[in-house]
Amino acid sequence: MNNSSFAQTRRQVLGLGLVLAGAAAINVVPGFQLLASAQAAVPATAQKIADRFSSVKSMSGEFVQFGPKGEQTGGKFFLERPGKIRFNYDGASNFRVISDGQSVVILNKRLNTSDLYPLSKTPLKLLLDNRIDLSGGRVKSVKEENDLTTIQLADKSVFGNSKITMMFDPKSYELRQWTITDAQGKDTTVMIFNVKEGVSFAADTFAIDYTANRELNTKSR
Repeated sequence: MNNSSFAQTRRQVLGLGLVLAGAAAINVVPGFQLLASAQAAVPATAQKIADRFSSVKSMSGEFVQFGPKGEQTGGKFFLERPGKIRFNYDGASNFRVISDGQSVVILNKRLNTSDLYPLSKTPLKLLLDNRIDLSGGRVKSVKEENDLTTIQLADKSVFGNSKITMMFDPKSYELRQWTITDAQGKDTTVMIFNVKEGVSFAADTFAIDYTANRELNTKSR
């Protein structure tokens, strides 16, 4: 895949966490409480929220995604810990983003493309682990308000100089939305709603067809 096609794909699905690398410095949202160093203790509020969110082993719902240029898309999502998630986009592009616990694939049936990435190198890994690990200086800021608690995470070893900002209900600790900021400072936000927890899925919900992916990319070269 050439650089221009990769950039276009990444912009289209960036809000789902497929940030692979970057070169820009992290810009902290104004008003956030900065943590002094990588050795700083994890804030109690942040850890409580992380523990609550990671205790949810499966969920499904709907999402709306807002891109860096104001473009809007939506669809349905399905999540199962550890490591599994699926986003079915509405619209003609028929996007599918699937993680099976090892890899993440971006499928565009209209363009007949299938792009595969290691889950370990995307911000999705931080969301999908059995336990959300906030140690090692990953928490860059925490902001507590009456109607929203915002936590900003960054981990260069996972996704370079990009960052993820998650917003939670301060009472229920339920995840409301997240924003991925890429290395160029462009934001993509995903809002989730009509969420159901503790749901069961068909066995093939998170399956990736590696053979089809390999054959498709071999033909496209």
